[in-house]
Amino acid sequence: MQISERIRNVTPSQTLAITAKSRELKAEGLDVIGLGAGEPDFTTPDEIIEKAHSALKEGKTKYTAAAGIPELKNEIISKMDRDHSLLYDPSEIFVGTGAKHVLYNLFQATLDKGDEVLVPAPYWVSYTEQIKLAEGSPVIMETDESTSFKVTPEIVDQYITGKTKMLLLNSPSNPTGMIYTKEELEMLAEYLLEKDIVVVADEIYETLVYEGEHISIASFSEQMKENTLVVNGVSKSHAMTGWRIGYCCGNREVIKAMSDLSSHSTSNPATPSQWAAVAAYQMDESFLKSYNRTFHERRDAAYDKLMEIPYIECIKPQGAFYLFPNFRTCSEKCGFETVDEFAAAVLEEVYVAVVPGSGFGSPDNIRLSYSLSIEEMTEALERIKQFVLSRTEGA
Repeated sequence: MQISERIRNVTPSQTLAITAKSRELKAEGLDVIGLGAGEPDFTTPDEIIEKAHSALKEGKTKYTAAAGIPELKNEIISKMDRDHSLLYDPSEIFVGTGAKHVLYNLFQATLDKGDEVLVPAPYWVSYTEQIKLAEGSPVIMETDESTSFKVTPEIVDQYITGKTKMLLLNSPSNPTGMIYTKEELEMLAEYLLEKDIVVVADEIYETLVYEGEHISIASFSEQMKENTLVVNGVSKSHAMTGWRIGYCCGNREVIKAMSDLSSHSTSNPATPSQWAAVAAYQMDESFLKSYNRTFHERRDAAYDKLMEIPYIECIKPQGAFYLFPNFRTCSEKCGFETVDEFAAAVLEEVYVAVVPGSGFGSPDNIRLSYSLSIEEMTEALERIKQFVLSRTEGA
């Protein structure tokens, strides 16, 4: 049977592929350290697990409304008010099976064939593929270290056409860890309102900030709030990646369309997971502070160790849990034509799994996740360092 054209045009997730490959090698008994996974190594807090268990025991195992239970919507409303002074109605909240599913529904609900979505590069690997699956056209806005991997109104203006419908904004960023400042967001908000471009604000890493602060672009004015679809979830903030709970806050017509789509595809998110997410937002926030402090320490240790590797450049990330160093010169010095080839050799020869930046629209870079212990991260980077030195010393 022939596969549909839209699926043939999809590029598989490179992060999931690298993770799968590293697991295969581990199963063979090899000492592989994976720096590819985009998830915390923490176990979900006991308080959340107990809430889910209680929900199961109480018989909360049935279907719910496609867009989520009222109790979780109310917790999300309280969270958005508390953290960003943004007031939403339950009809403006959609709960989905993880933020990835939420984004998928969002694009399916809003894009028609040929609609253009502005995507700053580097970008999370699934953005472009989901846009294409909705028959939209991802328009890649190039950035690099010289712009701190961020776009400005001047950069955006070069890519706008009559087909431009929305712009994706991911802050803190996966894969760069960069965070937009209040001043940068204010300028973007003013410009995007003037151009009537909808913003999809992916804020999934908002609790992992080490310098500066996370500000939602939706918070600048009521008009900007109406022009923004905020996407978030509990995966990164509460170590709940496998629970699959994400949400969108925004225009009620879009929210209804996303809900209608779920009613014919996934139905509701897993009921026990929704109750677990209720517990996550009812928890004392001291957990988040401790969690953030741990990642801050890991970032500093990982960055210092990374910079021992010769021939690389790296901007120190301000948030999330990724380093995004430029390995172009290093790869060439080691005798590889591309960074992808370098990354493949690192996995095969010293058993460290990294994700090439080509999947993120930046082929000169590599994404390294520091969502593992400092000891493991140090060992992994030492292996890469020795790998490089063995090919460059005396060259």
